[in-house]
Amino acid sequence: DAMSLGVFFPPIKPYAEMAERFLPDLMDYYQSPEKYALPPFRIFGNLYYVGDKKVCCHLVDTGNGLILIDTGYSHTFHLLVQNIRALGFDPKDIRYIIHSHGHFDHFGCSYPLKSRYGCKIFMGKPDVDRLRINPRTALMHLSPEPYGVIPATDVALTDGDIITLGNTAIRCVAAPGHTEGVMAFFFDVTDGVDTKRVGYWGGMGFFTMHRPYLQEYNLPLDLPQHMVQTIKLLRKEQIDITLGNHPANNGTIAKYAYFKQHPEDNPFVDATVWEEMLDTVQARLDDFIAKNC
Repeated sequence: DAMSLGVFFPPIKPYAEMAERFLPDLMDYYQSPEKYALPPFRIFGNLYYVGDKKVCCHLVDTGNGLILIDTGYSHTFHLLVQNIRALGFDPKDIRYIIHSHGHFDHFGCSYPLKSRYGCKIFMGKPDVDRLRINPRTALMHLSPEPYGVIPATDVALTDGDIITLGNTAIRCVAAPGHTEGVMAFFFDVTDGVDTKRVGYWGGMGFFTMHRPYLQEYNLPLDLPQHMVQTIKLLRKEQIDITLGNHPANNGTIAKYAYFKQHPEDNPFVDATVWEEMLDTVQARLDDFIAKNC
């Protein structure tokens, strides 16, 4: 039932194993992206899912243009545009693209979208600065697809910034750990009758916090401790709808399947999921720090 459609994270693996498997585990996705397509759908009110089964992308209809949160891998541009159009929207109406952090799997389609439609691009300032100093931290060299481009950022976000467009005001909170510039976003959505508070934490993975990784890319060794503080900060939020950075973070795929069968019972509107997600990441982080830091 809907109550069982919670968060799920895969087991934490040793860094050497994760690094060795990174490219091989992506090959099927790159060779057959259509196998990983997920039909777009309305989550609630003016909030929509337009990503796939690998990485989340969300669309907000502000009444005065569209906001797209993350754009996925570069080789899925056709799937992203197809999903946006399938919902009845036109990609040329995307005004803002907001990035959760500076990794290639979350900004992959941003350059072609900006080139075609003139979208304004937002990213956390620490990641903007880091990518300028060392573009390798985008991890594009780990991609089997060679044509990705790091998009030029128009607005470098800092803690407390508010992004306003139409009927939507998104509060930006610095949430470092996965990268230095991970952001969390908080905003309201409405169906015209009810209003729900949305929470999105832009990066929860541990691969980029292993000490060998931090040393290789000349990153701060205390990023795991920054994530500890991030979790404490994010616990202050009261959230009705928890979005995922990847579908497993909030059970996107299972919730979508349930929602199709039970349209009267929206599993995405669940005020318990935010705390459940933070509890899960905290427990994993404690174990990670004990073994790796």
